[in-house]
Formats: sequence, C-alpha cells, structure tokens
Amino acid sequence: MIALISLCVGYALPAQAAVTITFWSHELGNSFPHAFFTLRGVPDSGGAPVDTNVGFTAKSVSPALLMGPVAGRLDIAKPSYVASSDAQFSVVMTDAQYIAVLRLVDAWSEGKPDSVYRLSDHNCVHFVKEAAGLVGLSALHQPRLMKKPRSYLKAVLAGNVGRVTPVEMHGKQYRASLGPIVSPGVAVAKGAASGMVTATAPPPLPAPR
Repeated sequence: MIALISLCVGYALPAQAAVTITFWSHELGNSFPHAFFTLRGVPDSGGAPVDTNVGFTAKSVSPALLMGPVAGRLDIAKPSYVASSDAQFSVVMTDAQYIAVLRLVDAWSEGKPDSVYRLSDHNCVHFVKEAAGLVGLSALHQPRLMKKPRSYLKAVLAGNVGRVTPVEMHGKQYRASLGPIVSPGVAVAKGAASGMVTATAPPPLPAPR
C-alpha cells in the first residue's frame, strides 16, 4: 500500500490509463528542490488516481553543503511551488517503470543509504537523472550541467526527440491545461487524497512540507 499525497481532481469522465512522469525545473532561489518530477494518471493495472510530485534536497540548507556530504530528504512541493516552476517534458510510463520510479523514491528517502546529499554528485539533478534512466531515456550524462536543472533537462529533452513529449510551459499554465484524472469505479472529490494499491510498492512518500 502506498499513500500518494494528491492534488488530483476527479470527475465522472473516462479514465486516463497509465501514469505520466513530467520533469520540472525551478529557477535558482532560496526554495528547493530546483529539479523534480510529477507523477500523474492511473496505473494500467488499475487503482485510484495519482497526482503528486517529489524531489530531493538537503535536509538543512547551510554552508555545510559546500564542505561535503550532508543529510538529504525527499520533498513534496506545495501547489504554489509547482505552479511557479517550469514543466520541461513528459513520458507515459508502463506500470513496471512506475513501480521502478517508486522504488527510486524509497531508496532516496530519509534514513536510507541514498539519502545523503552531495552538491557535486548527489543532488536534485542527479535524482531526476536516475528517474529519467528508469523510464528509458538517454543523453543523461551531462557532467557540466549537473548543477543547472533547467539546462540539464533541456539537454535531455533535445537528446530524446521522439521518446518524450515536450512541454516547455510555465507550471501554472501547464497545470491549467491538464484534464481530470479518474479511475474506473472510483469517485474522487476535488482536493481529496488518493492512493494506489500494489504489492511491490515501497513505503509511503513523505507528506507535503
């Protein structure tokens, strides 16, 4: 059982099969993470709608980031943060890819070996890079761009023409363009949380900060 924190909107319309992963960047500032992804849709195997986001960041932002490894944590951004970010591209996942991404999220969660944040080689861009690899993308090795979220994702987009759906929209505009999500036989009220039942899913994602 995995309870995904949801922003979903459900109505009595046909279901949208499969979960889509969308890769986002956020211009550098005092809020983190600067690269993250959203998961949205309904697994092909069935279940309730999913609409959540997750990124990876340092547990505490301090000068220690410049000195070496620090504790990291997953982050589920507030809707306002997503709306002020930029959606770069999307991929419709198979259920196997979706579960693999959930396993990645679990592996990088607080207290796990991969939860260590290193600015040079284990930051938010490396987190989305790992997810991109799990959904079959290439052109992921961009060593000069691993501290430049937007530039990195645009390079990956350019290297995967035909395998991804370009978005390149501001978050507020992109979210407004999305249709509702609904799973067969499941009525989801606006703003309600939903979950997906799967025997192989990792533990729950963290609650929004």
